[in-house]
Amino acid sequence: MSTKPKEMSRREFLTRGGQVAAGVVAGSAMITRAAPAVSNRIMGANDRINMAIVGIRSRGRNLISNFAGVQGVNVKTIVDVDANLFAERAKQVADEHGYSPGTETDMRKAFDDKEIDAIATATPNHWHALTTIWAVQAGKHVYVEKPSCHNIWEGRKMVEAAREHNRLVQVGFQTRSNSNIRRAIQFLHEGGIGEVYLARGLCFKPRNDIGRYPDGPLADSETYSLTIGSDREEPAYTAAYLEKVDYDQWLGPAPKRPFNRNRFHYNWHWHWDYGNGDTGNQGPHQFDIARWGLNKNEHPVKISSTGGMFAYDSSQETPNTQTSLFEYADGVVLEFGTRGLFTNSEDDITIGDLFLGSEGWMHVKGGAWRTYFGRNNEPGPSSESEEPVSDPMNLAGSGGEGHIDNFIHALRTGKREDLNCDIEEGNMSTALPHLANISYLVGHDLTFDGKKEKFVGDREADKLLTRKYRKPYVVPDKV
Repeated sequence: MSTKPKEMSRREFLTRGGQVAAGVVAGSAMITRAAPAVSNRIMGANDRINMAIVGIRSRGRNLISNFAGVQGVNVKTIVDVDANLFAERAKQVADEHGYSPGTETDMRKAFDDKEIDAIATATPNHWHALTTIWAVQAGKHVYVEKPSCHNIWEGRKMVEAAREHNRLVQVGFQTRSNSNIRRAIQFLHEGGIGEVYLARGLCFKPRNDIGRYPDGPLADSETYSLTIGSDREEPAYTAAYLEKVDYDQWLGPAPKRPFNRNRFHYNWHWHWDYGNGDTGNQGPHQFDIARWGLNKNEHPVKISSTGGMFAYDSSQETPNTQTSLFEYADGVVLEFGTRGLFTNSEDDITIGDLFLGSEGWMHVKGGAWRTYFGRNNEPGPSSESEEPVSDPMNLAGSGGEGHIDNFIHALRTGKREDLNCDIEEGNMSTALPHLANISYLVGHDLTFDGKKEKFVGDREADKLLTRKYRKPYVVPDKV
């Protein structure tokens, strides 16, 4: 790469960088957030967007607050198979926004409601595809949390459904709406560190030993240690608690199995029937930044992934340590490290990304970034060195609220191109952890035909592109 484009990129970036942030918010200044304890119903009926939030326990609780906080958005219905959650979540909306949403345990009833315009879903991963497909078939727009799907085949069905029914589907890669990171990606794409030849995603997140639990409800809260069994505080799953849980619907597309506390709230992440391990849990955010920075709108051609479940004797199926490598057709490499035990950081990053270029490198952590050049790692442009820019949608933080604001803005314009992370884009990034996990499970390197979304000469790996669906919770071939 010539010196002139590089120097122009660095020198002009501080003045030009605001353009990308402006692009995020173009035409979106009307997105405002309602003050707590003020109902969004002050907007005219024609301007109101009625939402249903499907899956309200952990991330869903945040989605309730974030969507209800947008002026002109009404959270009409909250949906969960665990009715124990309804009273607290309804009170949350009432306290913060002055009205109480309806409740449903079956998402299909919410989808049948003609007054609901869009849904947001934070169900377990194995429900993401079917929730999205059912919703768009019912005429709803969708905000689906990451990873967009549980396997690669159903991700393709989600794209097909969105296009067939002309609905907007946004994937919850919130960093796509973080103005600082958008400007970092612009800097990479303009050649700011030269030719980028490698990205490294880091998911270093120590996790607790989930232990082992017997099937069935727990006798009482003291019989088994719940502090060992989760990274989060959990209720005691007694028979009385489970009376308010539609467990068969919770299983949905997954095989029929008896209830087990370790396969339910949160710990479902560590079982293949429902989750994708931390490579497919926290990892998708960093995979997305890595692919975005590499400017790859294609699948890799070579994949390898190794690791294992170390140190703990538990019922966890997914690895807590995993190293994955991807090579694209032009030789560019994406590395990914997942570490669930105690570990060092890399350049003070435990969750983030590193980009290596022919003339320098970039550090990305949270909503901040910095660059270094030459043998002496001389500091270059960074998020700290830039002048403040106009940011009416407040995208400079985590990106969470800004990403939701972007989705609402796109609903009002009706333009798919206004989405910061359309389902096609989100699925391209989600495929990376899925490919890594398939290599890990089959135990060997893989070659992938990205156009066909099939492996080359590997029937064993091809079987893991999809799953066997339990009736009636079947992702259809024709959507």
